[in-house]
Amino acid sequence: MKRRTLIGAALALSTGFASAADYRIETVADGLANPWSLAFLPDGGMLVTERAGRLRLIDADGALRAEPVAGVPEAFVNSQAGLMEVALAPDFAESGELFLSYSCGTLEANHTCLAAATFNGTALENAHEIFRVQPAKRGSAHYGGRIAFLPDNTLLLTLGDGFDYREQAQNTGNHLGSIVRLNRDGSAPADNPFVAQQGALPELYSIGHRNVQGIVVDGEGRVFSHEHGPRGGDELNLIQAGHNYGWPKITYGVDYNGAQISPYTELPGLEQPLTYWVPSIAPSGMALYQGDLFPEWQGNLLISALAGKEVRRVVLDGEKVSTQESLFTELGQRFRDVRSGPDGAVYLLTDSPAGKVLRVLPAN
Repeated sequence: MKRRTLIGAALALSTGFASAADYRIETVADGLANPWSLAFLPDGGMLVTERAGRLRLIDADGALRAEPVAGVPEAFVNSQAGLMEVALAPDFAESGELFLSYSCGTLEANHTCLAAATFNGTALENAHEIFRVQPAKRGSAHYGGRIAFLPDNTLLLTLGDGFDYREQAQNTGNHLGSIVRLNRDGSAPADNPFVAQQGALPELYSIGHRNVQGIVVDGEGRVFSHEHGPRGGDELNLIQAGHNYGWPKITYGVDYNGAQISPYTELPGLEQPLTYWVPSIAPSGMALYQGDLFPEWQGNLLISALAGKEVRRVVLDGEKVSTQESLFTELGQRFRDVRSGPDGAVYLLTDSPAGKVLRVLPAN
């Protein structure tokens, strides 16, 4: 049975907004173990990943299937490691193809991996790995893991620097601290920006990132991403092929012990963020709102945040951030992901061992 609970209709306003939409929040599903990502199925159902390595199906009538979806590749699960994104191919309605990002390997040697599979309505078929970050790293932090599709049917996979390997984010001879662009079979497109550079890996699309956990492509083909800073210095970036986003040569944050990582916040040849957050909000997911239920949010970026326990609404003026608003703080929840649903509602995933899928609707 579908379980719905009215949670609230509060507003969260910040400077620059005279008014904002009233909303109510209902629970679509609960009892999920650290839900990480959400994908909307053509029949009205949803697929939800749990970091513990399970893929869950919510039926079109809102019922959460008791048994996980079968056929999911085995993930290495530890701390931040596990099953991450589920993303439907642009032609999913015809092909049934989807993609999963996950950590694979062992504590001593692990990678961010990407698999393709076919969903038959109840289980995955022919799940197979198509890409693996090189080299292997030790530890269980900073995997990135978000997926977005470009207009040319290639896909972008966001990655992390592996935490203890941050200098590698400037090394084009590996994938750490980058965003990669792949064909749907996992191969590198021939027009990728680093293909002709000697010693560079052909999958690289942009470099100099710390831990990219949000990415969207808008209707103009522009790519926006955000990444976790260290202690402060989370960034929202406009991604351009072949560009270097600076980590760890430049940063607006400091190390967790307060030590200086770099004396520089800008250097020639390194991109500046559209905005940054100090103190850190820990951005974790991102959506471009394209619904009709909240017309004042149309075209805005919605950024879920863990430490901030909010969703940050970012209003763009061209390629600049004009204003921001903090939403849903009254829930006191760490938000792992945010999605703009096909019904015009906003969907939230709460990061908890007893996590929830929430739906945000207008108050009236």
